[in-house]
Amino acid sequence: MTKDPEIQVTIREETSGDIAAVYRVNEQAFDTKSEAELVDLLRARGKAVVSLVAENDGEIVGHILFSPVSIEPPRANWNALGLAPVAVLPDYQMQGIGKALVNKGLERCRDLGVELVFVLGHPAYYPKFSFQKASLYSFANEYQADEAFMVIELQAGALPQYSGLVKYAPEFSEIDV
Repeated sequence: MTKDPEIQVTIREETSGDIAAVYRVNEQAFDTKSEAELVDLLRARGKAVVSLVAENDGEIVGHILFSPVSIEPPRANWNALGLAPVAVLPDYQMQGIGKALVNKGLERCRDLGVELVFVLGHPAYYPKFSFQKASLYSFANEYQADEAFMVIELQAGALPQYSGLVKYAPEFSEIDV
């Protein structure tokens, strides 16, 4: 699809009235309902720390979620989140909406004092936002991903303070994503 100059999106916090639309966006953006079910489960268990939507002319066309990640061995004052998922309706993809969601989401995380954000995603996409391969900083993940597992430092000096096995919320294992 070519970029439509008429599309004007507003990025805002998800509200309770957006739940069905967010489910639809995640369901349509991915091959299965797994991501949509994961978002619902994380939200229901209070783990949707940052949940933003992209709205175009009253329609929710995109969504991004950040949830807690843990580290082994456990560390005091660990303040990190995982970015997953980011979704845009198929008819609105390739128009900068995902980029706007990631930028606004990282800004919101920074405002909340989050030190690090991890993502398991496309290694050619996320470096645009300054994500770097997490293994360069001695971080591993439970999925044995290397190139696709990345981190961004949101608070200066946070990266050297930590290392270890980063684990996503248990809900990720409950749903076949």
